[in-house]
Amino acid sequence: MTFRMRDASRNFLLAALVLIAFAAAAFKVFNGPPQATFVVPAVQALPKVQLPGSARPSGFQAQFVSSVPGKAVHAPSVVELRDGSLRAVWFSGSREGAGDVTVQTAVFGKTSQQWGPEASLFDRVRLQRGLQRYVKKIGNPVIARAPDGSLQLWMVNVSLGGWAGSAITWSRSVDDGATWSSPRRLVTSPFLNISTLVKAAPVAMTQGDISLPVYHEFITKFAEVLRIDANGRVVDKVRIPGSRTSLQPVVLATSAQTAQAFMRATRGGRVMSSTTQDAGQTWSIASPIAAPNPNSALAGVVLQDGSRWLALNPTSAGREKLALIKLDDPASKEIAVEPASQNKGLTSPLTLADYAAVLGAELKSKGATEPQIAAYVSSAQRQLCGDANCAQEFSYPFLLQSRDGNLHLVYTWHRTRIKHIQFDLSNFQSPGPGS
Repeated sequence: MTFRMRDASRNFLLAALVLIAFAAAAFKVFNGPPQATFVVPAVQALPKVQLPGSARPSGFQAQFVSSVPGKAVHAPSVVELRDGSLRAVWFSGSREGAGDVTVQTAVFGKTSQQWGPEASLFDRVRLQRGLQRYVKKIGNPVIARAPDGSLQLWMVNVSLGGWAGSAITWSRSVDDGATWSSPRRLVTSPFLNISTLVKAAPVAMTQGDISLPVYHEFITKFAEVLRIDANGRVVDKVRIPGSRTSLQPVVLATSAQTAQAFMRATRGGRVMSSTTQDAGQTWSIASPIAAPNPNSALAGVVLQDGSRWLALNPTSAGREKLALIKLDDPASKEIAVEPASQNKGLTSPLTLADYAAVLGAELKSKGATEPQIAAYVSSAQRQLCGDANCAQEFSYPFLLQSRDGNLHLVYTWHRTRIKHIQFDLSNFQSPGPGS
């Protein structure tokens, strides 16, 4: 009799849980967020900027963004400011994942066409104070302009464990990044709220929402798109099916309803892709496209003329090359960005001496002093060299088209500096031979 009562109680509990699950699903269907569509081009309550002729790049212009020697730097992103300047953010520290990692920023002047000195935006102490919880390390930052005109900054941070235990913290600025609100935790799950990371820019949506592409690494890997309202709350999320080996999605919207996501492949050697025809409510099963991928992040942008571009490492292994490709144009050719001319013709991997000479030559050409060159080269060798050889690395690109029509590419240069290339699309040419 006792066993029968226990069985009855257990069955009743299971039935109750099933009913609760159905009720929760019905509530989401009938009380979910109102339907929204992509805004193409993204909402920008900003005037169009025309640069004076003297300030325009001739074809392309390459500069370094970061300015503190000896640091390990990575994962840049960039946004246009109201006056036509640019603000970049990235993380910097003694090494990736170290406790001294900070989110850094610098501004590229509209008129000067030069990057100013870098400054620190967020460190572990500031995040801990705002979140009222322990922060072990800081990862990828992403900056973008929200539909309401403010700047939003999303940052990966970890309290326990490795990157699989990540969460996203965000902050808001209403003065183009001069000051920032107290950091807040992005709630993506009512349970553990861990293993959510960010790398790519959001897509603006109607009703003031955004679609933010994110990814997960806990137990299994997959890509997801969050819908976030104007108050920073996650109101919906949709997993990209078939993305169990894919990371760091980049979403390119081409109409109110259609978009394509491109993802880093952790295996298979080719870029993974998925499409939506209903503004992100559903996505197709991820599948590989022709473009190669060496398990490395990529970037994408839809230009003002409607053309779509990707920046990526165009090989199936290694990050020793960086290129631009134009999608939807079979006649277009891969545009080499890195390595620069002085790097070419050398046997790969480079010897320690060749590696130091290659980096030193470019650093010197951009104005670095001998002590600064020594610190930069030492940082790069510490991260990318073995006992006798070094692997070049140009990675984690980010693309932006500014209102003057120019295309901007920022990326990690040998894990020791953030580099920026500005392309004048009216006088476009490959920067490979002279960058």
